[in-house]
Amino acid sequence: MVDIGTGGGARCDGVGRPWHHRRVSQQVPGLHLVLGEEDLLIERAITAVARSARSQAGTGDVPVNRLRAGEVSTNELAELLSPSLFADERVVVLESAAEAGKDAVTLIAAAAADLPDGTVLVVVHTGGGRAKALAGQLRDLGATVHLCPKISKASERADFVRSEFKALKASVNDATVTVLIDAVGSDIRELASACSQLVADTDGRVDVAAVRRYHSGKAEVKGFDIADKAVVGDIEGSAEALRWAMMSGEPRVVLADALAEAVHTIARVKPLSGDPYRLAGDLGMPPWRIQKAQKQSRRWSRENVATAIRLVAKLNADVKGAAADADYALESAVRQVAELAADGSHR
Repeated sequence: MVDIGTGGGARCDGVGRPWHHRRVSQQVPGLHLVLGEEDLLIERAITAVARSARSQAGTGDVPVNRLRAGEVSTNELAELLSPSLFADERVVVLESAAEAGKDAVTLIAAAAADLPDGTVLVVVHTGGGRAKALAGQLRDLGATVHLCPKISKASERADFVRSEFKALKASVNDATVTVLIDAVGSDIRELASACSQLVADTDGRVDVAAVRRYHSGKAEVKGFDIADKAVVGDIEGSAEALRWAMMSGEPRVVLADALAEAVHTIARVKPLSGDPYRLAGDLGMPPWRIQKAQKQSRRWSRENVATAIRLVAKLNADVKGAAADADYALESAVRQVAELAADGSHR
């Protein structure tokens, strides 16, 4: 449990449970610093603070006033934070505080140091900007800090997805997390929505098959299916899957990229040996994908890998306009990669 009744570090960074799933204490502190740049996590933090204020007040009628700190005048801020205006509870959210002017910063810091009873002040700050020092001032005053850093790395997105499923009381493995990100993309809001919808649609039984079933319209998923068949030598299976994907209008560039990624993964993994979990950090891949590539690479000779890399490099140009018939180029490349893999399995 994270107690937001004490100053310090209530987190909403996607590694632990997201803020909107956390349990809060009875006491609602007056000062909150929402620190970071991830919009979804920032909104969750603000929502949680407002919900706690309403719970503390015993009523759902607690107004929430949101203003851009850098765009309001000193007089407007002074009026909004004046003790005489607050006979009842109120939540004031000052957004974009990192860009506030000198006068506004001075007023915010002074008001935060002496908040009227019943006033909850939430300051949203990136941690940088011309008003960078304000974040440190609010920390020193004992603000409850909600960390909402930007989620930009692949590993951070994977951690975020795991935390979403955990908060929804669904257990998923690494393969499911990776396939979901491949299918949905990097947008955090879309990933959060997909997690929630998958849990609702499957009664919490979320696995790779479920992700592919409910996101079958995504070209990335179809592309990886085709590539997986090709690199294990399933010539007919990969060709048939490709035909269905092209008939349904999947972008040729995306399908070609999936094949190239599968080939390049084998090329990276093949020269290495050892525990996938040990290799994961060096390669920047999840352990399950390394383990799969290790199995796939057994049927690949160094010469065939080199040939396949040249094939997918040419295919990349072909599907972007170099070939007169992109469909033929894609079909030919998939079949040739599958034949190379099949050739290796007979050695």
